[in-house]
Amino acid sequence: MSQTNMLTVFCYDISNDKKRRRVATIMEDYAVRVQMSVFEAILDETSVRNIASEVGAELDPGDSFRIYCISDIGRRRSFTVGSGAGILEEDEFIIL
Repeated sequence: MSQTNMLTVFCYDISNDKKRRRVATIMEDYAVRVQMSVFEAILDETSVRNIASEVGAELDPGDSFRIYCISDIGRRRSFTVGSGAGILEEDEFIIL
């Protein structure tokens, strides 16, 4: 990962309801929820690593937290099918 901002997709599979809610709360501070356990954000490497560390502290053995960093070319080739918002753009603002 580079220090430039990239579209970053986070997804998780966490079996414990309480821990899953805590992870969702953490993610809502940094990213936009696009599905129940999938979030997107435009972030740099430092921010991504900080999120990974914070979420990692919540995980139990067998839980999964995945992070996909998508380059500008990959972001432009990405699309959605069906309902829901489109892929985040670099110049979009998110007010939390």
